[in-house]
Amino acid sequence: MARIDPLTFVCTLLLLLPPLTVAEAELVRSEKFPIVVSTWPFIEAVRAAWRAVDNGSSAVEAVVEGCSACEELRCDGTVGPGGSPNENGETMIDALVMDGVTMEVGAVAAMRFVKDGIRAANLVMKYSQHTLLAGEGASAFAISMGLPGPMNLSSPESVKKWSDWKENRCQPNFRKNVVPENDCGPYKPNNGAMTVSGDKRTESCEMGKIEYRPPLVGPHNHDTISMAVIDKMGHIAVGTSTNGATFKIPGRVGDGPIVGSSAYADDEVGGCGATGDGDTMMRFLPCYQVVESMRQGMKPEEAAKDAISRITRKFPDFVGAVVAVDKKGSHAGACHGWTFQYSVQNPDMDDVQVFTVLP
Repeated sequence: MARIDPLTFVCTLLLLLPPLTVAEAELVRSEKFPIVVSTWPFIEAVRAAWRAVDNGSSAVEAVVEGCSACEELRCDGTVGPGGSPNENGETMIDALVMDGVTMEVGAVAAMRFVKDGIRAANLVMKYSQHTLLAGEGASAFAISMGLPGPMNLSSPESVKKWSDWKENRCQPNFRKNVVPENDCGPYKPNNGAMTVSGDKRTESCEMGKIEYRPPLVGPHNHDTISMAVIDKMGHIAVGTSTNGATFKIPGRVGDGPIVGSSAYADDEVGGCGATGDGDTMMRFLPCYQVVESMRQGMKPEEAAKDAISRITRKFPDFVGAVVAVDKKGSHAGACHGWTFQYSVQNPDMDDVQVFTVLP
């Protein structure tokens, strides 16, 4: 009797087995998924994304639902309308969405008159060949694609915050090496001497000496929701939304709509979200770095810490954080300058869980 090769026997047996049904294949794929990961304890936003993805929505659709919920709730006053007035007292929106399967990105920056940042970003991805639209052009495009507007994005809270700031001689602000003609400008380059004392910068001008305190960066004045979702098919997407830094110079664009900085995703590897001092972070593309480090074999925690350390070596006073998730659903965060929290929901959890990361 001829001897049967074990490998041939197993392969023959597998061929005789009936193929998996779509439902069975989905069950196999979804043992670890879906998963939703978000910066900060934005629990309702994570729940909204989870409901969408658990009911079969794609990763992109779930990210849009989750970030949109945060915009509607005006999370921490730093997401959606009604927060973070700029020097003119106006609230503007930055947002981004990225599909880790196609590597398509849609983003809006310094968008006025439209409150739905993440939906506008998604429209850019769906209905244009562009990656990023800015300013009033972004607003016009979003409205033409069906979003409500134009509308005033200020709130009583943001107006009061701005009024109080004006009464405090427009301090602190994001200007440097300038002197104001009046307390709140207009400003011109400072060609005189500057002295530095502690955390204050004192500049000489015709009106006397004006003290400048660097703006404080914290979760209630300088924050972003950055969310990653892996759907039941194992596909990943990321999204962000923010109304930017409080009292920013009009026209400023932070890291929120910058792909690779605030968020990045690649189906073959995983995804990343970031929050914090976006003007510094966008110089290092930390989320792109996280994903590429995971591609080279780093675990999410190692990749997150490495990305943060690359920033702090150059900017030791930097304040920010990243959260990483790999294609298997493992997640971790890293931070500097503050205690960071991020939120997760997956099939093993009855509800959203919040993880704390120490600097």
